[in-house]
Amino acid sequence: MENSISQKSEQLATLMSERLGIHAGSGFEAKLRKAGRALPRWARRDGKLIVEAMALETHPKLARTVDVKPVDRAIRNLTGHLEGIDPFKRRMGRFLDALALIALIVILIFGAIVAILVWRGLL
Repeated sequence: MENSISQKSEQLATLMSERLGIHAGSGFEAKLRKAGRALPRWARRDGKLIVEAMALETHPKLARTVDVKPVDRAIRNLTGHLEGIDPFKRRMGRFLDALALIALIVILIFGAIVAILVWRGLL
C-alpha cells in the first residue's frame, strides 16, 4: 500500500501540529488524545476510527478486515476540518477573550469600589 492508513495519519498528525499547535506526543494517537476538546465530537470519533484501523493494519491477517471506505471518509473529514483552521485567528481569539475577561474584572472592581464609597457616604 503506497498510501497506507499510517502514512495518512502521520500527515494528519502534522496538520494537528501546524493548525492546533499540538506538539506533544510523537504520533497521531498521542496528538489526538492531547487535542481533546480542541476538536469537535465528530472529529474525535473519526480520529478514534482511524486509530483503530491503524492498530488492525499492523497485523497481516487483521489488516484485511479493515473497511477502507469509512476510514478514508474519516481521514477526508478530519483533513478538511484541520485545513480550515487558521492558527492566527485561534491565537487572536484567545488573546481577545483574555483581554475581555481582564476588562470585565476591572469594571467589576471599579463598580464595587464606587458602591462601597457611596454606601459609606464618601462620594
